[in-house]
Amino acid sequence: MHNIVKFLLIVVFIFLNSCSKDEKKISIIEEKEINLQMIDAYKEGVKALEEGDVIFAAKKFNEAEILFPQSEWAPRAVLMAAYSYYSQNYYGDSIYELERFIKTYPNDQRLNYAHYLLAICYYEEVIDEKKDLGPLVKAQSEFKFIIKNYPDSDFALDSKFKLDLINDVLASKEIYLGRYYIKREKWVAALNRFKTVVDNYNTTIYIDEALHRLVEIHYRLGLIEESKKYAAVLGYNYQSSKWYHASYTIFNRDYESPIKKINKKKGNFVIRKFKSLFEQ
Repeated sequence: MHNIVKFLLIVVFIFLNSCSKDEKKISIIEEKEINLQMIDAYKEGVKALEEGDVIFAAKKFNEAEILFPQSEWAPRAVLMAAYSYYSQNYYGDSIYELERFIKTYPNDQRLNYAHYLLAICYYEEVIDEKKDLGPLVKAQSEFKFIIKNYPDSDFALDSKFKLDLINDVLASKEIYLGRYYIKREKWVAALNRFKTVVDNYNTTIYIDEALHRLVEIHYRLGLIEESKKYAAVLGYNYQSSKWYHASYTIFNRDYESPIKKINKKKGNFVIRKFKSLFEQ
């Protein structure tokens, strides 16, 4: 009886071992088939991209990733889908793919490229810089990230160049709004805009005008010491600028403040309240 049991155990072991080997063979075969299907999908995506059918190309790249997400081809497929959309200005779709790539494959060696392309998408997404600068601010953040985290990469060099252009655009928006508020005698609002340029965009082409406007507005409001402070900065750094010469004339005897004479009682109250902001 004991021998019979032993014999049965051996038979069962051999059978299970045989099944296990067969399952492994089937698994390997299936994996190879899936891998081939994924490569075929990827190749179809490349061909469609070359032919200009970016929607179909992106679809095939996504299919390749889904077929074999553990494969080294998967992150490549996501980037190719993102590039496909970008190549025909489908920025929203490209941004979606790139953000998904960054989240799903945080250790991929092409992560710097993903951040760069994401920044470029935001940068080129701006249609009217006078109305919507949201994407430009996001691009600014991404370019700063690249410069900080990949300083020796080729992407960092172009990121610095793009960042300068972005800062010029953002500064120009502040200057535009500052001028708008000056025309409407909204002095506090105007000051805030020009101070933003001085504090955040002091390497742009608008810095000298911003300093002059601060000289001008403070002088108009009777805040002479504040006016002189900004005039000194302007004179020290930008003596050849037309805005320095404009500020210089403010302190001459012939200068007349363009501020309209207003009701004395009302004017005194407004000026006092404004001055109190600087005396606290």
